[in-house]
Amino acid sequence: MIQADKIRFMREAIKQAKIAFKKGEIPIGAVIVKDGKIIARGRNKREETSLATAHAEIIAINAACKKLKDWRLTGCEMFVTVEPCVMCAGAILNARMKKVYFGAEEIKDGALVNAFAVLKKGSLNWSCPHEGGLLASECAALMVDFFKARRKNSRENI
Repeated sequence: MIQADKIRFMREAIKQAKIAFKKGEIPIGAVIVKDGKIIARGRNKREETSLATAHAEIIAINAACKKLKDWRLTGCEMFVTVEPCVMCAGAILNARMKKVYFGAEEIKDGALVNAFAVLKKGSLNWSCPHEGGLLASECAALMVDFFKARRKNSRENI
């Protein structure tokens, strides 16, 4: 995939993250692409749904599976604003994704290159290449701004 397309798709994931931010959710967004077209979008919805599993990646995977009428997303690529957690990395593997592109690294909970590096395990029955750092500073800024606002609001409510 050419760089211009990668940036275009990550910008769409960032749009989803901004929607999440406005709704008081941790600002993570994801899109799933097949044959150069976006087939699914997701954003964090844990507060909205009261579901612990309502991460952007899971929502996008579920939407893509429903659209394709198949749990196997072998020809699909995911663009997500933040490095996926262990749960989402597991879902990505189970969906048989072709590749994952992410923006900002997640040092504490990241499961692709940081804390857990799930996709690097040689004993898994599926592997999924990944590429990080796509529009990383823009993706990271959303997270920083969100948590800065959250801390400010919590201090004001004391």
